[in-house]
Amino acid sequence: MRYVNKLDSNKRIIYFFIRKQTMFLKNLFFKNNKNKHLFILSPPFCGSTLLSEILSTSNNVSCNNNIGLREGQHIPEVSKLLFTEDRWDPKKEIDWALIHSIWNKYWDRSKNILLEKSPPNICRANDIEKQFKDIKFICLIRNPYAQIEGKIRRHKITPLEAVRLTISYFKMQKENISKLNNVLLINYEDLTEKSEIICQKIIEFIPEIGYIYSNITSKAHNHKGIKNMSIKNLNKDKIDNLTKKQIKEINSLLEKEKDLMDFFNYQIIK
Repeated sequence: MRYVNKLDSNKRIIYFFIRKQTMFLKNLFFKNNKNKHLFILSPPFCGSTLLSEILSTSNNVSCNNNIGLREGQHIPEVSKLLFTEDRWDPKKEIDWALIHSIWNKYWDRSKNILLEKSPPNICRANDIEKQFKDIKFICLIRNPYAQIEGKIRRHKITPLEAVRLTISYFKMQKENISKLNNVLLINYEDLTEKSEIICQKIIEFIPEIGYIYSNITSKAHNHKGIKNMSIKNLNKDKIDNLTKKQIKEINSLLEKEKDLMDFFNYQIIK
């Protein structure tokens, strides 16, 4: 829970109360009946907070949560339903109509695009697609070694546990790409190294977003602990944190998933 929000609990309560009241009045008078939904489907530690910040530079975008990790699953009324121990269980039953009605209270529905980015959404995107009309998805992926390093360091788990989780995320994303109707796949490496090109791809994918720009100082959490950082690919630093022994353990499982690695164009590190 360390990175859920940068505000203490009392300030969070006040923030969400004020936001909901503000959105109630704004949506009462200025609601747009032609909203489109944009969901970021991303595993943890893949740059989804950075992507959300970039998308939110558009005047046409409303994110349902603008603090901390910027995830809708952390909104108070929703967290007890979504942010649970079994949140990564694809079979978890969720009342998406109820979740939708709650998020509507926090979105500024005068905007064209309503944005959401909770990571566990990647394992139930099909159900989300059925509930939210006029919806598009951006699938985000990152070098598996960088993801695994984040899992090991932050959650204090073994390399093999981290690899298994990362492989499961890759399989979920591959399935999402094959089954969902409106999907744009981007990777963290291009997002950080070719951000202007990625912004243009996003605009072409969802023209209603208008103009977005990547020349921002990101508040997304990072392993360096820097609060405000310009956009930078941090993969090398993270991978360099892995020992030779850890990489050998990681490879023992990744080498069995060559087709999956090839699908996302990642290589085994020797």
